[in-house]
Amino acid sequence: MDTPQSSSGTDRMGLVERLHELALSEGITHFGVADLGPAGDFIAAQGGRRLLGFPRAISLGADLSDAMVEPIEDQDDRGPLLTYRYYIYEMVNRLLNQAATRVTAALQAEGAKAYAIPASHSLDTDRLCGLFSHKLAARLAGLGWIGKNCLLITPEHGPRVRFATVLTDADLPTGQPLPDGCGTCEICVKTCLSGAIVGRAFDQAEPREARFLAKTCEARSKKRKEALGITDPGSLCGLCVLVCPYGSRP
Repeated sequence: MDTPQSSSGTDRMGLVERLHELALSEGITHFGVADLGPAGDFIAAQGGRRLLGFPRAISLGADLSDAMVEPIEDQDDRGPLLTYRYYIYEMVNRLLNQAATRVTAALQAEGAKAYAIPASHSLDTDRLCGLFSHKLAARLAGLGWIGKNCLLITPEHGPRVRFATVLTDADLPTGQPLPDGCGTCEICVKTCLSGAIVGRAFDQAEPREARFLAKTCEARSKKRKEALGITDPGSLCGLCVLVCPYGSRP
């Protein structure tokens, strides 16, 4: 594994502050730095050992508009579902990717290596995953915890947040994971129309399938899209995002 770019504590904090300000200027609402060391085996298994040359990850999150999320409660109303899908995949993801691009450039200008992982960029159609887990970076950065719905739950906005990640070898100070805040709540489990949410609390030693059946979720989404005459790519549901008490609005 490559050695991270080192610098004094003051320089490191100053760089983090500059990167945070840059991200804020791009519309980012959640920013944190993760130490990826404890997750090396998982990262290598998903994206390959070359990713181990990046011992840090900068997690970038953007809040979703509540007004866009709430109308999807009616799963038979084509308009809000299509609008929600377009909003996430074409608008919010574009914002995240732009921010990740600028953070990457800023890190390179400091002499560090940086590798931007795009938002919602799936590469493995069998495992239904991308090159790197944005939720992993956000959790290790202390931005939230993995809920029973297998989403990253932030204390401030629940799962109504989308993420992108920038991997780097810059020796930046990191955050600490938060404790699980779901407790005995099973609202997402009871709401899931596909039965894909098993109801188990997150355990990093277990595979995703122990708590969330991704292919079951995908199959239900595909059927709903066919029934509604929707051909656009991307998931079509979002009920687990809607009902989480940490994101719900009175």
